[in-house]
Amino acid sequence: MATFVKDCDGIVHLAGMNRGDDQELFETNIRLTKTLLAGCESVGARPHLVFSSSTHADRDTAYGRSKRQCSTLMEEWACQHDARFTELVLPHVFGEGGRPFYNSVVSTFCHQLAHGDTCQVSGTTQVEPIHAQIVCREVLRVLVDRITGSYRLQGSPISVGDLHDTLVRMASEYSAQIIPDVTDPFRLALFNTYRSYLFPHAYPVHLTRHTDDRGSLVETVKARQGGQTFISDTRPGITRGNHFHAWKVERFLVLAGKAEICLRKLESGQIHTFQVRGDDPAYIDIPTFHTHSITNIGSEPLVTLFWSSAIYDSKDPDTYKELVREA
Repeated sequence: MATFVKDCDGIVHLAGMNRGDDQELFETNIRLTKTLLAGCESVGARPHLVFSSSTHADRDTAYGRSKRQCSTLMEEWACQHDARFTELVLPHVFGEGGRPFYNSVVSTFCHQLAHGDTCQVSGTTQVEPIHAQIVCREVLRVLVDRITGSYRLQGSPISVGDLHDTLVRMASEYSAQIIPDVTDPFRLALFNTYRSYLFPHAYPVHLTRHTDDRGSLVETVKARQGGQTFISDTRPGITRGNHFHAWKVERFLVLAGKAEICLRKLESGQIHTFQVRGDDPAYIDIPTFHTHSITNIGSEPLVTLFWSSAIYDSKDPDTYKELVREA
């Protein structure tokens, strides 16, 4: 710990236990905080400490008491050592790939719907979900702008029943190959979270080619909002992509030729590979935080339709370079 904290300008304390025996839970959380402070003390480090507290901190539970005590310990240490301290009070945090059947009802519902299971609903209970990416942005802002004191983040209040119904409608529309309305940032966050539990087992999605004496037609993208569609041709052996998105919903659909689409979740070494052809139309919707690429593995030009839920903005492209495979 001393080695870790020695050169830190800021430390975000997210570690903690929130399930289990009350006494063990309380003692574990206090010990984690004291270990952090002792490490700073031992090497004379004076970082800006940011502590993730919870809206449960005002409850008379072992978890709530531990959050209050940890905040007090860190604030007192910061005052004594002329350091900065910020308490971030977080509501119901959710996001892509979150652990179901644990802290987040959003994760549980999304996981159940993605695997065809039945959700257990308590309709009147209120929750206040906030997406993990919003929390991350606020943490960064606190550190950069040197904000101190207690700071409560605001989520999107909703009943568990309404949350369930929203996710069910999204899942139903998506299974009918319709992109639901994701113009609202909260709905987009919910949809991206739901999609994260579909990958990779639900892809590629094969489409119906409608053929008559005039030729053929394939419905490629049906959406409750606009976005942007574009078509590219790619020479044999050429690879496009090698980037990831944090928010965008993006669809790859090969219209002609043969392609290999590769995806790798960030911080993972596992690469998912799909081979698709224009004579058997099938799409893959790219999950957020998965770097992806498409390569022409045929001998003819590859023609691909791409759809994105947002029109490209050079000032905020939501496109981050990252190789699927290391060079």
